[in-house]
Amino acid sequence: MGDPRKLRNKYERPKKLWDVDRLTHDKALKLEYGLRNMRELWRATANLKKYRREARRLLSLTEDARRDDAKKILKKLARMGVLKDGSVIDDVLSLEVRAVLERRLQTMVLRKGLARTISQSRQLITHGFIAINGKKVTRPGYLVVVDEEGTMSHARPIDLSVKSVEEAPAPKAEATPKVEAPKAAPAEKPPEPKQEAS
Repeated sequence: MGDPRKLRNKYERPKKLWDVDRLTHDKALKLEYGLRNMRELWRATANLKKYRREARRLLSLTEDARRDDAKKILKKLARMGVLKDGSVIDDVLSLEVRAVLERRLQTMVLRKGLARTISQSRQLITHGFIAINGKKVTRPGYLVVVDEEGTMSHARPIDLSVKSVEEAPAPKAEATPKVEAPKAAPAEKPPEPKQEAS
């Protein structure tokens, strides 16, 4: 039967984990793109590093040796929507992690207008309301390729309209019985002294 395969993380931790500048930058990205935790950001960064590493390797080769491999990488990145058609291998090195985060399903649902906020976009995806090519996708980190952009839709009907305060019926207040304070007993007058007849 053999041993089960060893599962490895698809991300790498930063070398300086508690660097203040990096932390503030990463927290801003996390809030902007509605990421659940830093690992989702690290996963996108690792995905980008893979292509940058390959681009650096290709740049060290001669023009003839790298022609075929460079076309493959550029074609794949153009199909993913990270690069535009007609880009060169030097453009891969200038990519930022935002380019990958913009292609996540969670971000694309918001950009297409299928959700009102980035957190609502994540909720709709995880609850099975978003479909690509008619097939339900429940992973917010799914990278949408260019061909699939036009096929994104709601998997089942949902009403995302917001009712204004005037339209929404006011909640009925339950009639609570009034509790009266106990009445104080009337104050007694002190007895008058008796007058003796003389």
